[in-house]
Parts: sequence; structure tokens; C-alpha cells
Amino acid sequence: MMEIKLFADFRELCGGQKFVTIGTDETQAIGSILDALIETFPVMKEELFTPQGELQPLVSVFVNGKNIIHLDGLNTLVSKDDQIALFPPVAGG
Repeated sequence: MMEIKLFADFRELCGGQKFVTIGTDETQAIGSILDALIETFPVMKEELFTPQGELQPLVSVFVNGKNIIHLDGLNTLVSKDDQIALFPPVAGG
């Protein structure tokens, strides 16, 4: 099982849960893990991805504390021991 930590609006969209569990123990691309999250929480599709299937601007996906934009993007490989965190766009002033 892989655990994804959710923050702010993403937590609300997933029923107020701080963590969601994806039922796999296999190493796979973070894009596949996000697809599995969307299967459980379809509302997350538009929040995470553009119509072209790219990560929405200002959405941050971290694997072990590193943003995937500095790794291999949606092709970044993750295993069950990795820490995954999703941050929605944040507005402020």
C-alpha cells in the first residue's frame, strides 16, 4: 500500500482525510499513482491534471521532500516506502 499525504483543498476534496492509501506495493510512476487516486476520488482529476493530461500549474507533488518537477516529472518512480505529498495551488497576499 502507498500512502499519499494531502494538504489544504485536496484534503477537503478527499473527504477530509489527511492521508489516502493506494492499493499497490509495486514500484511505479507517480502519474500512475495519481491515476489510482482519481479512480477513488474522481473530483481530483480536474484539480490535478489539465485536459491535455499534464499536471495543473501550481500543483505541487513531492516525493521524499523533492518536487517532481526537479526529478522525472510524472514519470518519477515511487515505491511503497516513499513519502508522497500533494499540495494544491495556494493563494495569498
